Amino acid sequence: MSENQKTAAEHPDDTPEQIQVRLAKRARLIEEGVEPYPAELPITMTIQQVRNQYEGLEPGAELPEKKVALAGRVMLVRVGGKICFATLQDGSGVRLQVILSLANVGAESLAHFKTDVDLGDHLFVAGYMGASKRGELSVFATSWRIASKAIRPLPKVFKNAQGEMVSLSEEARVRQRHLDLIMRPAARDMVRLRAGVMKSLRKNFDERGYIEIETPMLQTIHGGAAARPFKTHINAYDEDLYLRIATELYLKRAVVGGIERVFEINRNFRNEGADSTHSPEFTALEAYQAYGTYDTMAELTQSLVQRACQDTLGGTEVILADGTHYDFGGQWKAIDLYTSVSDAVGEEISVRTPRERLEQLADAHGISVAPFWVNGKIVEEIFEALVGSHLWEPTFVRDFPEDTSPLTRPHRSKPGLTEKWDLYVRGMELATAYSELADPVIQRQRLVAQSREAAKGDPEAMQLDEEFLEAMEQGFPPTGGMGMGIDRLLTAMTGQGIRETITFPFIKPQGK
Repeated sequence: MSENQKTAAEHPDDTPEQIQVRLAKRARLIEEGVEPYPAELPITMTIQQVRNQYEGLEPGAELPEKKVALAGRVMLVRVGGKICFATLQDGSGVRLQVILSLANVGAESLAHFKTDVDLGDHLFVAGYMGASKRGELSVFATSWRIASKAIRPLPKVFKNAQGEMVSLSEEARVRQRHLDLIMRPAARDMVRLRAGVMKSLRKNFDERGYIEIETPMLQTIHGGAAARPFKTHINAYDEDLYLRIATELYLKRAVVGGIERVFEINRNFRNEGADSTHSPEFTALEAYQAYGTYDTMAELTQSLVQRACQDTLGGTEVILADGTHYDFGGQWKAIDLYTSVSDAVGEEISVRTPRERLEQLADAHGISVAPFWVNGKIVEEIFEALVGSHLWEPTFVRDFPEDTSPLTRPHRSKPGLTEKWDLYVRGMELATAYSELADPVIQRQRLVAQSREAAKGDPEAMQLDEEFLEAMEQGFPPTGGMGMGIDRLLTAMTGQGIRETITFPFIKPQGK
């Protein structure tokens, strides 16, 4: 079977015309002995290096002695009789003009360029440096070849309702992130910003003496957070397993083992809703410091976020996607959970407030109460609706009820409460921290109570983890612990939705 016959068999007649044309070009190149996907090319410089070294040449300048060989994706082409122009783009979005003239490449090579090269192809060019008559830095090609033949055309650019020139809808950007990265500088910027934030976080931890470890993603018992897990099955042991919802219980075991400052940045999975601030698969940071408290972790968290802004964006005042200025600087505000709820509803609310009254308040504010919710959960939902969603500046919300905080140390001076805070930024919960519960007897009682809640129908209740309890019984030192969503941190820093901060987010399959 010939190459053309193979192509026809693999791609039915309803293939879009542009793809058929490009497939035919690929087949013809192969028949002519030209490899459209070479394994190696004699590249001497990147497009960025060329720009750094030769930017600012005089219009019309030609430097035949300054030889370069580079490659990039073809983003623009202008074809003339004796001269052609192409714009190449590297992976970071930097572009450079290439000039192919009859005098420099010859008639046959120029003719092949006109027939063989399409937008989106990767092109290798060798030549010398100069500038066009208009002053555009350019490579004057002496030879070229296709580095990778693109079968699919690049998306067309159009004007949206806001008058902006775009090439992909929001949905298409997420589903086809490879195209988004090619066409949109903001998409590439987000990838680099995320990498920079990760680098800043790890450097900060390293300077504080923390050790990064990795804990299991497949677990026989899910725990460490109140969330619904994903369930899977291991054939080798014929056992059901869970994708982890948090790293907490294993990191605490590491603290028991003597790794007194430990952190992990890795994926968690929660079988819950997906919206602008939630993703079923997300990157989380958790950190634990022996002999620390939730106050220790508040200082750590503020430092991590402020330094990440400083290292990646040049300062703690950032500009969000809508043009709003937001300031992460200074000492962050702190408020009390129950005091803020009391102020919001106009009466004193405490851990002693009867459930009947809490349900009445929830109903008055349009909050539906599930029958398995404990009293503290009702208070937290009232807080979220009336207070938390309106907290604009970075704010630590402190001292949560015991019945919703099973892994947290009882408050030293407020009976019924725990030493826990949640950090809110622009109405979104960004991080949480505890003075960790160290008493294994109380911890067992708390987890048994959680098991009872699960039996009542609470899908987010934790399970009893005997291995974790055994580790605690070995002696768990006083410890401060903190967790923060990396995707939400990027959302907080940029004002973008969570799907924009994750390079390849999980999204609903097409047609569902």
